[in-house]
This record gives sequence, structure tokens and C-alpha cells, in this order.
Amino acid sequence: MNDRIKEIIDEIETMKVKLAEEIAQQEEHISYEVKNGYVKFEKEIFDKQKENMKDLFSWFAEIPFSHLLTSPVIYGMVIPAILLDIVLFGYQQIIFRVYKFEFLRRSDYIIFDRQYLGYLNAFEKLNCMYCSYFNGLMQYASAIASRTEFYFCPIKHAKKIAYQHEYYDEFFSYGDAKEYQKKLKELRARHTKSEDEHKKGV
Repeated sequence: MNDRIKEIIDEIETMKVKLAEEIAQQEEHISYEVKNGYVKFEKEIFDKQKENMKDLFSWFAEIPFSHLLTSPVIYGMVIPAILLDIVLFGYQQIIFRVYKFEFLRRSDYIIFDRQYLGYLNAFEKLNCMYCSYFNGLMQYASAIASRTEFYFCPIKHAKKIAYQHEYYDEFFSYGDAKEYQKKLKELRARHTKSEDEHKKGV
């Protein structure tokens, strides 16, 4: 990766930060606070939210019958999701320790906070919790897989891919044999713990 590419990547990261700040400013009018993992709204705001909650009868009346029929298929995915969750835990405990990868916190990816919204009824909250779990789990799995790929095969694809994880820009160019053999160890070292850090569990 040459200096110009690194400079562009840094510019992109800076713009991402600015974008997040701008979005946060636009959402300042929604007053809430997060304490010990719980989200709390001011009483007046929460009461107004509840006024916009759709009752269960009206909510079910608006759902197409075909959607109700497919709901077991959607929720049935929770079974393989839980199995994947268990496997990912074991994988990280074993592989990340052996190869000295930095550990990922599952709670950074699987976040439950939409159930605190007053304008959602019980079934909407259940749907949101399911989506939070499933999508967060997929992101968690992707993050674990990306670290594995970074160590074993940090080479870009010749073909364009639809999704690029956070490490992809650092991968070696496709077909660049000289850079791969020369800088592979250096690249791995940037994203693994030192022996002392690993022993301390940092």
C-alpha cells in the first residue's frame, strides 16, 4: 500500500467521524440517557412516545396474511443462530488465544436497546430484539472471520466484491508476490498482541 492510498484511507476515516458527529447533532432533540446498559427517556418524551404506539389489534389487522405465514421461517432461524453463537464463542477462545488476535467483545455487536422505545408495542419490541440479535451476531461473525482472513490470507480479490471489511484496504494487491512475501509478517504484527500483552490478557 503506497502513501497516497494510506492518505486517502485516513481522509475517509476522518469523514466518517465528521458524518457521525453531524448525525449526532441532528438527533440532539431526542433526549435520552444510557446508564448501566439501560436507556431512559424523560417522562414527558416517553409519554408522547406511548401516544404513538399502535395497539395490537390494529397492528395485526394491517399485517398481510402471507407475512404471518412466513413468520415461523423467520423466527426459525434463531436455532442455527444460537448454534453459531456457541461455535463463535469456542472459536474465539481457542483460535484467538493461540494466534494472539485481539479479542472481540460480543456486546459491542449484539446490542439490545430498542425495547425501551415507548412507541413500540410488545410484538414490535420482540421483532426488534430478534433483529438486533441476528444482525448483531452476523456482524460479530464477520468481524471474527475478517481477523482470521487477515492472518491467513491478506490478499485482495481480483474480482470486485460487494462487501469489504475493515481490514480489506490493508490487504496485498492481487498478484503482488514480492510485497506479500516481504511484508506479511509485518502486517500480521500490527494486529496481534505482543507476547507480554497476551500473557497479561490485555
